[in-house]
Amino acid sequence: MNKGELIKAIAEKTGLTIKEVDATMEAFIEVVTLALQKGAKVAINGFGTYELKQKAARTGINPQTKQPVKIAASKVPAFKISKVWKAKFN
Repeated sequence: MNKGELIKAIAEKTGLTIKEVDATMEAFIEVVTLALQKGAKVAINGFGTYELKQKAARTGINPQTKQPVKIAASKVPAFKISKVWKAKFN
């Protein structure tokens, strides 16, 4: 399911217009992004938690030259599924 299909399904389920659902989806993504940029976690009860994970600097290998390459430390957004939601699939 892509974003357009998701928006259409939510619109059908809620009775909202596709434009309203699209605007809501964009706002959700923006709010989560801003919260993560500020270092906050976003927890949705019964669904999961969005947070930033710190990746340490490391040495990788360039596949073309086989030479070591330094990879800088970085922050990556991550999503951890809640136990309640995970239980619905097992």
